[in-house]
Amino acid sequence: MTVDTRPRARRSPARPSGGVGGRAQIGGAASVALRPALESPRRPARVLAAFPLAVYLEVRSECEPHVIALVSGEATRLPNAVVLAGPLDRLPLGDECWVGDGSIGLGGVGVRVRRWWDPAPPLGAAEPARLARALPLLGDICDRSQRRPGLDLTGAPGLLASGCLSGSLVDGIGAAERLLGLGPGLTPSGDDMLCGLLVTLRHLGLAASAPRAVWLADWLAAAVTYDARARTTPISATLLHCAARGEASAEVLGVLRGIAGHQPLDSAAHRLLRLGHTSGADLAWGVRTGLAAVLALRSWPGGR
Repeated sequence: MTVDTRPRARRSPARPSGGVGGRAQIGGAASVALRPALESPRRPARVLAAFPLAVYLEVRSECEPHVIALVSGEATRLPNAVVLAGPLDRLPLGDECWVGDGSIGLGGVGVRVRRWWDPAPPLGAAEPARLARALPLLGDICDRSQRRPGLDLTGAPGLLASGCLSGSLVDGIGAAERLLGLGPGLTPSGDDMLCGLLVTLRHLGLAASAPRAVWLADWLAAAVTYDARARTTPISATLLHCAARGEASAEVLGVLRGIAGHQPLDSAAHRLLRLGHTSGADLAWGVRTGLAAVLALRSWPGGR
């Protein structure tokens, strides 16, 4: 998923309020995926990357998610994000950095979690006929877009799509492991494709009563998260762990709601495609592939 995000709308900056001990305080709304890390005793962290709209912290922990994104209200709300009430340009980057006890300390600024939000809200039931109608519409939007995936689709992505459509666990896992960490950037294209696929198989599989798709998502998720930290970037590894649980950005979830008929698909798909250089197109490829697989796997004996 994209990490250096584009602004959505201009908002008036909020100034940090005065805090105790000389530390300025900023409120934040955190993903419930971060609750274990944020509500645990304090532990050290380090600044992994900093962009105009996002700062990424790597927590010294064996648990996931081990990367936390501090983002402004104008940024993409990643599933591992704390959305801040104040502007990021007021966060001094210093050596003192920690996470826990319901807050984050970064330089002279403290971020206190005021509320929580769900990165994997239930999609609700979706009629298979509606999903079938959405597949060519989504495909047409992606094909007409100038935003293209970052990998050759005839390689490992094509093998993964074929494996998912046929329900072959061996072919699917083999292709997924080839995609892991493939491509440049903090979130390689192969990882973005896998994230879109995993989230779609799980959410639409549940919505369309296709347990075989959820079964496939479970196995693929186990394969790609097993050694993700060793095979891809820390930010991407965390996003893969989030996707394995069905957690995604608002843009991905918006496309899934559009597919299910809960909001317009066209506008949601274009918002997703605009993310990053290729991240949006990579994620859209994963969603499109996952949707096709859900429809195919429903026809399997016992697939409904």
